[in-house]
Amino acid sequence: MSEAVLLDGRRLATHIEESLRAEVATFTTMVGRRPRLVVVLVGDLPASASYVKAKAQAAARVGIDAVVVPVAETASTADLVQLVERIAREESDPADGILVQLPLPARVDATAVLDAVPPDRDVDGFHPENAGLLSQGRPRFIPCTAAGVQRMLIDAGIETAGRHAVIVGRSDIVGKPLALLLASRGTSLPGMPAIGGDATVTICHSRSRDLAGETRRADILVAAAGRPGLITADMVKPGAAVVDVGTNRVDGRLVGDVAFEAVRRVAGWISPVPGGVGPLTVAMLLSNTLLAAELRLGRRSFSAATRP
Repeated sequence: MSEAVLLDGRRLATHIEESLRAEVATFTTMVGRRPRLVVVLVGDLPASASYVKAKAQAAARVGIDAVVVPVAETASTADLVQLVERIAREESDPADGILVQLPLPARVDATAVLDAVPPDRDVDGFHPENAGLLSQGRPRFIPCTAAGVQRMLIDAGIETAGRHAVIVGRSDIVGKPLALLLASRGTSLPGMPAIGGDATVTICHSRSRDLAGETRRADILVAAAGRPGLITADMVKPGAAVVDVGTNRVDGRLVGDVAFEAVRRVAGWISPVPGGVGPLTVAMLLSNTLLAAELRLGRRSFSAATRP
């Protein structure tokens, strides 16, 4: 059997950025300022700093102003809530989008901090109001990784309607919102036709029995458990689309949840790590930031970058 088709997230992210650049330029000309993203970075975790740097660089490429607000690791939950609320109140240099980089220190109540982000600035899509809108099939901001996976499937022409999708991982950031997107009826990314849904979805997790049996039934298999090499070739249905959301550091290397070299000989499509979903997560963050800027000004001219 030939090797799987590579789902190239870098190529697709570049295409999205090109479309976004034109949309941002139009917004800037009409409004007289650039869209603005404010990122709160707590502590000095190298991985978090690297992710924030990549987001800021991508924002600059498309013409979005990205401001990073560094905060000491010793900051309390109350300190962070007050900071987020202060950023949201700023009127002279308003933040269209506010992002709190995760993870936060273990002693911080991350839910309280994320809930302090106003839902109309919540470009990560984590606020319960935005989660509720997504569950009702009328999304405003979709969590960026889930949106990136859906965008990847759409771009590759991978049919979801009537197919069986299995998601390994049930986080609020990826597993749950992605399940809603894939199972949705007539719901898709803002500004896009109603495609990328109507799948039969199974969510697996650490308490699931016979994980391999579940994954072998998947036409679309999404690995988002945070366990390196969890998905092996014998767990994959021949010809399935395998999307690897895992980002794990092993011996100084970034690896996914899928045993890539073995699985690529079984699957029909496969995304690599790095270079797969990661770049699309950043691209969808930029798209959400432009959308937030448009919505705050009463404009619903959704970004062309989210259209197929």
